[in-house]
Amino acid sequence: MSQRTYRATVEAEPPAAGRIAAALDEADVPQALSVSYFELGIGLFEVSALYDGRPDESRLQAMIDDAADGGRLSHLRIENVPDANWVKISQGQRGPVRAGRFLVHGSHDRERIARNRYTIEIDADQAFGTAHHATTRACLLALDELAKWGRPDLVLDVGTGTGILAIAAALTFDRSAIATDNDPVAVKIAAENAAKAGLSQKVHAFVADGLSHPTLRRLAPDLIVANILAGPLDELAPAMARTVQPGGYVLLSGITKTQAHATTARYASLGFVLKKRILLDGWAALLLGRRNASTLFD
Repeated sequence: MSQRTYRATVEAEPPAAGRIAAALDEADVPQALSVSYFELGIGLFEVSALYDGRPDESRLQAMIDDAADGGRLSHLRIENVPDANWVKISQGQRGPVRAGRFLVHGSHDRERIARNRYTIEIDADQAFGTAHHATTRACLLALDELAKWGRPDLVLDVGTGTGILAIAAALTFDRSAIATDNDPVAVKIAAENAAKAGLSQKVHAFVADGLSHPTLRRLAPDLIVANILAGPLDELAPAMARTVQPGGYVLLSGITKTQAHATTARYASLGFVLKKRILLDGWAALLLGRRNASTLFD
């Protein structure tokens, strides 16, 4: 093997992602050392291939476009990978991710991570949310900044996945967080991750579809986090406006950069004002406050 290994990565919707993975795996030129296929949990899969030497980008792009057959794709990324790490990456064991003061890592990195208040252990499993995807990372950056401005009394994380954002909010604000998902498997994983973080008494996870659960109708969160998709966020907008406390905020992600304007306009029509937008890798996280909110939290 040469001293320079490269990783090519693209995100695509199923079934295009499957066709791309198969095409990269079967190709003789360029010939991949390994091909991985990772579900991101937001209607997208990440396909990555490792190469001994930098592959020809135009040839690789043409192969991917042909396999996608018109399916939606992210831009192709090609990056150098240190030789010592290529086996780990090919096995899907990704390294720690830093987002502001947060450091998110898997259990395989536990022994070499110096833990502090902002360290969170999350393994890739059957639920979305390990901070490797830009949507989660952007939300963590937003929560980190919010912590410098004030503390909400109650946080609601809609579509919690692994529970990472509810856990991050509970750690950062030292407040209770409600974590909901319409997938019972995700709720179980979120509860397990909260227990692992020592937050069983602060992070409360249960199955709920959107904001219609009776328990949610009795709550008055002053921060709602929702890292889902643009379509569901648009549908939830009226319920978000009814649920969040006056002067409260919503943090929305799972939105592409091109969808951000429409989502902002949808929430503006219901009395929200854009306070901050974070853009990462073509994705957007939006922090919006009610129009009568002059300050963040009490």
